[in-house]
Amino acid sequence: MALPLKKREVLRGRYKIREQIGQGGIGSVYLAEDLRLEGRLCAVKEVEHDRTLPAKMFEEAREQFMREATVLARLDHPNLPKVSDFFSRENRDYLVMDYVPGEDLRTLMLDARRKKTFLRADVVLGWANQIANALTYLHSQDPPIIHRDIKPSNLKLTPSGLVKLVDFGLVKILVPDEMTITVIQGQGTILYTPLEQYGSDGAHTDPRSDVYSLGATLYHLMTNTPPTDARKRFLNPESLLPPREINSAISRRTQRGLKWAMSLHPDERPDSAEDFRLFLLGQKEIVTSPLPQLHQQKTVPSLRDILTQPAEQTLVWLVVGMTVLSFLLTTLEG
Repeated sequence: MALPLKKREVLRGRYKIREQIGQGGIGSVYLAEDLRLEGRLCAVKEVEHDRTLPAKMFEEAREQFMREATVLARLDHPNLPKVSDFFSRENRDYLVMDYVPGEDLRTLMLDARRKKTFLRADVVLGWANQIANALTYLHSQDPPIIHRDIKPSNLKLTPSGLVKLVDFGLVKILVPDEMTITVIQGQGTILYTPLEQYGSDGAHTDPRSDVYSLGATLYHLMTNTPPTDARKRFLNPESLLPPREINSAISRRTQRGLKWAMSLHPDERPDSAEDFRLFLLGQKEIVTSPLPQLHQQKTVPSLRDILTQPAEQTLVWLVVGMTVLSFLLTTLEG
């Protein structure tokens, strides 16, 4: 691990480091002053690539970072921080974003828990509405962008009431025809990570993976209780407590929505963040894609089934019915 940047160190002749405000396994985040725009503060995300990679792969990782930083710099949405610059220095890459003031939602949740209360469910649903809008924007890009690390600590509530999704650390850009590019390798945070995201490449992630993470995040915010991770739930489906058993202020509809979003199989989740948002707001009903079944039981058709079949099949059933009725009448007369 390289030494952290020093206070008052200037990057690219422009960004004067004030302090380190975040740190992870792949680098650090610094608060910096923009010397060209007086009064502007920015967040500088430092990315340190795996130094054990062969030289060729190391260069490919850096080139990949630059390609995808270019994509991120084109994004423009009120619930996302604006990426304004990116560059390299020695063996490290840097992403410069707007600094987002305010508290992250994890801090607000922990504060509520210390006071032995819950965040108001209607307020959390208002935040969910904003986050889902941001995800819909990301997923509608060409190619789609999957965030892959939605969690309370990556969501900041600004003084104006806007919620911003602040960390692009594990973002993926889905490229058609089989290839998925990763800005920075990682698996997300286990409490909010769907099963399909486990593994080094995350090749099976899609917008429904972010829906799962958003559902798990809302569960945590509304209950003050960490959601059981997907692997444990796979082995013990009952290990995830219904949220209303923890916080009775949560509506039944919201509980159904969280359960829907946190379904283990992607096909059983909302197809999109927008579908999930509309359900939480009461504007949509749950629709799931049927999973493949190995065996199906044969059932006797009801009258409604018969009447809604094609005319030829209905006629056959009527003939059969009349034949049976005629046989029964003949038998009774005899």
